[in-house]
Amino acid sequence: MISEKLSELGIELPQVVAPLAAYTPAQKIGNTVRTSGQLPMVEGKLPLTGKVGAEVTPQQAKDLARIAILNALAAASSVAGGIDHIEKIVHVTGFVASAPDFTGQPGVVNGASELLGDLFGNDGVHTRSAIGVSVLPLDAPVEIELTVLVKD
Repeated sequence: MISEKLSELGIELPQVVAPLAAYTPAQKIGNTVRTSGQLPMVEGKLPLTGKVGAEVTPQQAKDLARIAILNALAAASSVAGGIDHIEKIVHVTGFVASAPDFTGQPGVVNGASELLGDLFGNDGVHTRSAIGVSVLPLDAPVEIELTVLVKD
């Protein structure tokens, strides 16, 4: 069970982050859940702001992607009936606010993908996009979207 794996790793799912605008954090359609973009919020605040490759290092951004995916899992879990109802990770989209010459977006988004692999094993293998952008909401360095398959 994923809840047991989280416990083994010493990870607690955070509370679902309240939307910053007019949208819902996650939506279930059939046996699929898709999340809105999730920022690496910790207790309602961004631990770091700025562009990766300038004010934020790639390693810091990778750590933030890990936080953002936990927020995405919390959002998905909230409409899936709990974390143990998530059967498979389908797709991850990672947005990285990048300095003009930064090209390491895939390495940053690995922070999310690697954690999903640790938690879900083979069911954590997913398709993915890692996209460099000029700016994200609240000057966040990363934002992550998640699509999962849930048990009936």
